[in-house]
Amino acid sequence: MNATQCKMARAATGLGVRELAALAEVSPNTVARLERGEEMRAATIAAIRAALEAAGVEFIPENGGGAGVRLAK
Repeated sequence: MNATQCKMARAATGLGVRELAALAEVSPNTVARLERGEEMRAATIAAIRAALEAAGVEFIPENGGGAGVRLAK
């Protein structure tokens, strides 16, 4: 998951930075740092990604058209 995917996923689910941080059990500053593209530990990214997936997001890998997100059915 990259910074853009995180922002897109948050927008799609209607989650604010604080709400996502609470779901992922990280600080709001950590979510903001990820969305600015700063280096993060793999475990931190995994926690945020898992929270977004639990909220109904599917991550689309880069397949020639760029990485993305969509809401799960």
